[in-house]
Amino acid sequence: MRWHCTRLTVLAVLILIVSSSLADAAERALWTTSKVVGSPEPPDPYRLELAYPKLKLFEPLSAAVVPGSKRLMVAERPGKIWVFDALSKEPKPELIIDLKRTVYGVAVHPQFSSVKNNYVYVTSVADPANPAPTGSRLSRLTVDWNKGGGKADPKSELTILEWPSGGHNGGCVRFGLDGMLYLVTGDGSGIADSLQTGQDLRDLLGAILRLDVDHPSAGLAYGIPKDNPFVGDAKARGEIWSFGHRQVWKFSFDAPTGQMWAGEVGQDLWEMVYLIQRGGNYGWSVREGTHPFRPERPKGPGEFVAPLVEHSHSDFRSITGGWVYHGKRLPELEGAYIYGDYDTGKVWMLRYDDKAKKVTEHRELCDTQVRIVEIITDADGEILFVDFAGGGLHRLVPVPPTTQPKSPFPRKLSETGLFASVKNYKPATGVIPYDVIAPLWSDGALKDRFMAVPGDGKIEFDSVIYPAPAPGSLPGWRFPDGTVFVKTFSLETEAGNPKSQRRLETRLLHHIKMPGNDDEYGAQVWNGYTYVWNDEQTDAELLDAKGLDRVFKIKDKSAPNGVREQKWHFPSRAECTLCHTMAAKYVLGATTAQMNRDFDFGDGKRKNQLKHLDELGYFTKPLPSEPEIVLPRLVDYHDTHQTLNARARSYLHANCSHCHRKWGGGNAEFILLASLPLAETGTVGVRPGQGLFELTDPKVLVPGDPARSMVLHRMKKTGLGRMPHIASNIVDAEAVELIERWIRELR
Repeated sequence: MRWHCTRLTVLAVLILIVSSSLADAAERALWTTSKVVGSPEPPDPYRLELAYPKLKLFEPLSAAVVPGSKRLMVAERPGKIWVFDALSKEPKPELIIDLKRTVYGVAVHPQFSSVKNNYVYVTSVADPANPAPTGSRLSRLTVDWNKGGGKADPKSELTILEWPSGGHNGGCVRFGLDGMLYLVTGDGSGIADSLQTGQDLRDLLGAILRLDVDHPSAGLAYGIPKDNPFVGDAKARGEIWSFGHRQVWKFSFDAPTGQMWAGEVGQDLWEMVYLIQRGGNYGWSVREGTHPFRPERPKGPGEFVAPLVEHSHSDFRSITGGWVYHGKRLPELEGAYIYGDYDTGKVWMLRYDDKAKKVTEHRELCDTQVRIVEIITDADGEILFVDFAGGGLHRLVPVPPTTQPKSPFPRKLSETGLFASVKNYKPATGVIPYDVIAPLWSDGALKDRFMAVPGDGKIEFDSVIYPAPAPGSLPGWRFPDGTVFVKTFSLETEAGNPKSQRRLETRLLHHIKMPGNDDEYGAQVWNGYTYVWNDEQTDAELLDAKGLDRVFKIKDKSAPNGVREQKWHFPSRAECTLCHTMAAKYVLGATTAQMNRDFDFGDGKRKNQLKHLDELGYFTKPLPSEPEIVLPRLVDYHDTHQTLNARARSYLHANCSHCHRKWGGGNAEFILLASLPLAETGTVGVRPGQGLFELTDPKVLVPGDPARSMVLHRMKKTGLGRMPHIASNIVDAEAVELIERWIRELR
């Protein structure tokens, strides 16, 4: 667990003057002035709860009802397919088959039974990280009901259809009310439809297909229905039902109407909900939703179909299409289309008037921390949410009436109880400053950090291990209810002049302890809030939930006319959850590896932060006597006394690993945690899975060759394809030089 055994020599960074009581290591000053209670938003009308509290699957990606029964079939990403009794309070899944490859979708034949037929249809990808001309596959399995609860022999697998893999592979597969099998392919590209398949009808990519699996044509394992829209067109594939899709992740059919609903994952700015029409052109990659994307590209036939609704990336980042609800448990939602988002965990609904051709109601139902990867309805029409990270199935339940806090949520920073004087930037008693070893790049901004633990609350040191096992993942700290982390961002309005600093925003991360075992997924809730400082620098006001962009003029001798403009993005509430994830243990800075450094707490003497917190009684159990030696630590990547490898790995850990880790939310399947040996990170010599950016034979990392290393290329970009893709608009030139040198010297 120890990555850097040499003592860290930290550059002197004194950013705050605090009260003398904080400098006294013999006695802990208590924070008793908190006004950060509740939420500025109205309470959610619904929440998610586990439908089967003891059921835990491994990375489930798809689920389906077994027709004519109360059973559910669930496919896990690595290839195992299970079936279980949905009526049981404690279902015991029975293994149907282990395909030992990535499974994206599963569908059971509508006439499935031990008598009529016993077919299950599966979409899979041999290796999602390596594109292949036939990498994606639709196949049919035959289930033998004479073997226990049903088994499928791998030898029974029949390949129905294959198509190229390479980024967006689609994979959702369902039977329509007409008995036909519908299948999504995705555009097969990582970024910007680089193959330009979206508007091209000559291939199967970027489309929804409609197949007749009961009546194969000569030479095929399926039939092409005669009423498919492009049958007979020599310039189109007859299998295509609709096209112009980037990545329809999940679609469904509304039984009473037959309407086909889909959630379309966008790229730069938008996520969409569509009604799918026969022969419809949904615009990608000429458009993203209703917005121009690459308008100069050739357009396919037909007018573009507009989405019913769009979500900007301030609220949604990876939409998961849902179902129209017709259950009995939530009558107030009858007829509403319910859908969610994988990245933010939000659940929304809409109502659509088909006669008037318009959406009549559209609102949020709940804001969760569940990785919603699939939404299905069970045999009774009740809706279930499949949790990729937690491995459980959740159901939507009304939130009982709650008593609102006596005091409203603070609208100004001065009302939070975190500062004795906001104007003088003096923290309240018991609010303790801290700093990290390897900071996150924030477009050149300087940051001050505070931790506020209510009363004499205790921190459980390195007790959060969920989700596990996860390669390289380190335990996190567990904080008391009401804990608040504070971070203020300041920018020099004259480059190189510290006296020109102005505070832009102060972000709060507020912990609300939920009932239940904190090791269980979803038990921790951390809400992010942004306070925007006024021009007088006397106070800051709470920003609304949607975030904000502002442009600041910076005096800079190197800029034309001595002034440059810098765009600053104030994050939305939803965007906070993109980095502060369950996999990253929510709090990114207050971790052992980041806090294991010396800091001046206000008395002019530097002390190890972990030791100082321990002496003040912040932890439930005593720490080792020499934490700086025996506990993990990153290094300051600015410190040239450290090894090049340690500096580079610490930078990538601090800036990239909250996403690029198992279950972190990053689409690329490699790991940038410094705690994992480089050879085990899935980076060296590995082909990028999210686009090649016109590089010559690129890999995630190519030792000795920075020009072919995608990590560096993404760091150097601005705009489309930039990493990090949020919270930064300016290239970190010093870090680019560091990583480039590191790659060049890698062997």
